[in-house]
Amino acid sequence: MMTHPRREFLSTVSSCLLLASPLVSQSISSTLGKRYAMLMDVEKCFGCMACVVACAAENNVPLGVFRTWIEYLEKPDGTRVFIPKQCNHCEDPPCVTPCPTKATYVTPDGLVLVNDELCIGCGACIMACPYGARYRNPIKGVADKCTFCDHRLAEGLLPACVEACPTGARIFGPLTEENELSNTVEGRPTQVLKPFTGAKPMIFYLGLPDEVNR
Repeated sequence: MMTHPRREFLSTVSSCLLLASPLVSQSISSTLGKRYAMLMDVEKCFGCMACVVACAAENNVPLGVFRTWIEYLEKPDGTRVFIPKQCNHCEDPPCVTPCPTKATYVTPDGLVLVNDELCIGCGACIMACPYGARYRNPIKGVADKCTFCDHRLAEGLLPACVEACPTGARIFGPLTEENELSNTVEGRPTQVLKPFTGAKPMIFYLGLPDEVNR
C-alpha cells in the first residue's frame, strides 16, 4: 500500500497545533498550510437549498450533478432533519491512491483537488469515495466535486455555499488558526460522517443524528 509521509507529517503537526498557543499556530501554519475545514450546524439548516444554488452558479456545475446537496432524515414525529453533504476534503482521502495519473491530489492547505489536465475520467476515484461526493463531469469528461471554492479562497473570500447560507449553518476556516471554526470543533461535541472509514473527514457536524451513521 502506498504511504504518504508528507500528509502523515502534516496530520501530526495539525493535531499538535490545536493544543499550541495562537502565536505558535500562526507562525507554523503560515509554512505548513491552513488545513481548511467546514462545520455544518444541522439544527440551523432548514433545507432552503441556497447553498446548492450558490455552488452551482459559482462553479458552473452542470445540470443533474451536484458539488453539494442536502439530504434529510424524517423523524417519527414527522419532522425532518436536513443534512448538507459534499466532499469531506479528508485528511487521509481514499480517492487519492487509486488515481492512476495522480490527477487527484492534496494541497498544503488540505484541499483535495482534481487536475483536469491529468484526469482521464476513468472513475477510479469516484468509486473509491465512501461519501458519494464525486461525479464524472458530463461536459468536461473528468472527475469533479467540491473544491471549497479554492479560487475564492485565493482571493480571501469564503466558499459560495457558506456566504449564501441565510442561517449561518455553515462555518468555514483553517483548523490551524484560532477562529470560530477551530474553537467550535475544539470546544463542542462534533460528529463526522462514516468515521469508520478512517478517512478523517474535514467536514464536521453539530447535532448530526446517530441514525445517519448507522
